[in-house]
Amino acid sequence: MLSKACVVGAYQKKLEEMAAIPDVDLTVVVPPLWADSSAPTRLEKVHTEGYELIVTKIIFNGHFHLHFYPNLKKIVQQVRPDVFHIDEEPYNLATFQAMRLAQQVGARKVVFSWQNMLKHYPPPFSLMERYVLNRTDALLVGNSEAAEVWRRKGYRGLMRLIPQFGVDPTIYYRHERPMRRGRMSVFKSRHANRPTQPTLVIGYVGRLVEEKGIELLLYAVSQLAGPWTLQVLGSGPDKERLEKMAHWLGIAPRVTFMPWMPSTHLPNYFSGLDVLVLPSLTRSNWKEQFGRVLIEAMACDVVVVGAESGAIPEVIGEAGLTFAENNVEELQDQLQLLLDDVDLRERLRQKGRQRVQENYTQAAIAKNTVNIYREILDHQRVKNEWATKRLNRDNTFDVK
Repeated sequence: MLSKACVVGAYQKKLEEMAAIPDVDLTVVVPPLWADSSAPTRLEKVHTEGYELIVTKIIFNGHFHLHFYPNLKKIVQQVRPDVFHIDEEPYNLATFQAMRLAQQVGARKVVFSWQNMLKHYPPPFSLMERYVLNRTDALLVGNSEAAEVWRRKGYRGLMRLIPQFGVDPTIYYRHERPMRRGRMSVFKSRHANRPTQPTLVIGYVGRLVEEKGIELLLYAVSQLAGPWTLQVLGSGPDKERLEKMAHWLGIAPRVTFMPWMPSTHLPNYFSGLDVLVLPSLTRSNWKEQFGRVLIEAMACDVVVVGAESGAIPEVIGEAGLTFAENNVEELQDQLQLLLDDVDLRERLRQKGRQRVQENYTQAAIAKNTVNIYREILDHQRVKNEWATKRLNRDNTFDVK
């Protein structure tokens, strides 16, 4: 498998689950870091048991379409895989490079895509995309919109909806809640008919960029009637602007901006929340492709609230609340509902954890992924047997 995403330690748990399946000999190739412009991620070696992890040089690090691996040819020739899982979009140079190398050693090819917007790229990317789609044995997609995109672009081969990663429920679960400090956690309402309420702890996790809709969240919480705090965890170019906005809205004492933390620390963060909000905004070149923080939060018994943007409603299902994209009033209403109704929060917590266990564990995703490997290998074996029988038939003749 070739995967820059697997520099994240929590994601590596899927690799351990795959390697633990009988008859699977797994080698994974990763770069030493992925230099994303908003939040560079260095390799976290957390779950590395049972498979070989090869760290290799990457060129044009951080350039999504243009990066490639100069030592990959040598690695592929040494490993000579039966299946080469290319954890990259079909139009990327790294995918084209890996596909050509897989062809040279006769490996079956699996490609993964999150792409849920129909985009037409100029050459050479369109040519690389066509080359990859014409030669892959299976295409995995992380959401249903991606499946629709690739069918519209002409792909007619084997395709399965399997998210790239899940969560490990033995790691992502609700830990003992950290003691709250600072402001009192009980608030006496100004409204005579509103009983005293415990503080609702609201969170956001992700990049601090315009399309993630954090500005919308700040507006919404500023209008809540009752005790609340907001914890914003992440980094990005909008951080200073958002901090100033919190001051301007008069809510700065209730809002905490926290720096990004290693993925292995996130369960502790989620365990301090009541609600996680993902208020993403669709843009002309981007919309939410999954929202991994949703399943991480649900696994930790946190109620999730998401915008009806991209794959967010598909991931949440009936286990959380959604609101119309870019609608401050609807987001405020959903948060107010959760602030006022403790029983509803408890019901949604239970539904969220159950949804993760049924659909989004690392073990389930690992099993489904390996099943695809076996399916394409079995298909190739049948083809080879058929070709051999035909050859033998054509070479047989009666001697009189």
